[in-house]
Amino acid sequence: MKLAVVGGGSTYTPELIDGFARLRDALPVGELVLIDPATERLELIGGLARRIFARQGHPGRVTTTTDLDAGVAGADAVLLQLRVGGQAARLQDETWPLECGCVGQETTGAGGLAKALRTVPVVLDIAERVRRTSPDAWIIDFTNPVGIVTRALLRAGHKAVGLCNVAIGLQRKFATLLDLAPADIHLDHVGLNHLTWELGVRRGGPDGEDLLGTLLATHGEAVAGDLRLPRAVLDRLGVVPSYYLRYFYAHDEVVRELGTKPSRAAEVAAMERELLALYGDPALDEKPALLAKRGGAFYSEAAVDLAASLLGDGGPALQVVNTYNNGTLPFLPDDAVIEVQARVDGSGPVPLAVPRLDPLFSGLIAHVSAYEDLALDAALRGGRERVFKALLAHPLIGQFDLAEGLTDRLLAHNKEHLPWA
Repeated sequence: MKLAVVGGGSTYTPELIDGFARLRDALPVGELVLIDPATERLELIGGLARRIFARQGHPGRVTTTTDLDAGVAGADAVLLQLRVGGQAARLQDETWPLECGCVGQETTGAGGLAKALRTVPVVLDIAERVRRTSPDAWIIDFTNPVGIVTRALLRAGHKAVGLCNVAIGLQRKFATLLDLAPADIHLDHVGLNHLTWELGVRRGGPDGEDLLGTLLATHGEAVAGDLRLPRAVLDRLGVVPSYYLRYFYAHDEVVRELGTKPSRAAEVAAMERELLALYGDPALDEKPALLAKRGGAFYSEAAVDLAASLLGDGGPALQVVNTYNNGTLPFLPDDAVIEVQARVDGSGPVPLAVPRLDPLFSGLIAHVSAYEDLALDAALRGGRERVFKALLAHPLIGQFDLAEGLTDRLLAHNKEHLPWA
């Protein structure tokens, strides 16, 4: 089996490599190709990847290349984990929205739109090249904003599934709190990428006993603390929102906080410099502890599970993925991309049935999904007016003057990545 990782020079990659090495029985990789235009980083991470494989006795071969077409040729699956513009662009996404009193974040609000505009055309070009060289390959997208990028890939007819680590992170947290094995925890996970709620926490499977009430009653403070939301919010909602909902439920508080501390992009850039120095040590043959602070926890396990389900010959497995709605949420179009539990096998994901959602949740989902549709249109066709309309439609913006000011700033800070700007 051949897997290719586009963005293989990312400091995330050793997390992925560690998962491939540990879980080789689930996903027997014969060749893993790391693809990245950043030659120096690529060689550092490629060397560490080979040492991790060797330490754990993995028989597979790790290769590196800057040639995308050669790297993806003959691949069974291609994982996308790229960042157009690097951490410098992320820093911009997190700062200029604050000038208008709006949250600065790389996947939500105006910063998230900027990232989508830079990313979608690049991802679609990569996907077309994958289709030419490996027409049967699955594309697994971890590149943010995952919902919008996955919608772009699916609309273009690609065999694509979106993946996020929020659900698996919550599963592992809840399992620890409830003293259960992670495999015994099934989440009723519903929403859009980075806009999800856990409506149930079930023991054993989708029809198992719901432990959500027990979790909130016994461990509500711990869960709320991780989400940085008041315990009362969880009690009143009766569900567990993802931590991205804090940008909606406590927007003004978040904006004040962001104005008083270094940006996450600056923190990550400093961390990346330290990680790359560690990766260059020829004695290092395991992922360093510092990598846990970089983000992407459990990404490798989620990616291995998904790739194994798509490429293996076993029965369908349950996993939270981003895929077409196809009637799952009746208030959304079929071609909206949602993030829910799905049965996944070689033919792709099929979402599980979802109970009727309270308007408190369905209303926000519908609102953000409509924004995502406009965001994708702007990413595909460009134009200031399309950017403005997407910003105006976003529930964290929604005012004419704000949308105008944010549009001007977005275009000014992204000219080098948007040929039409």
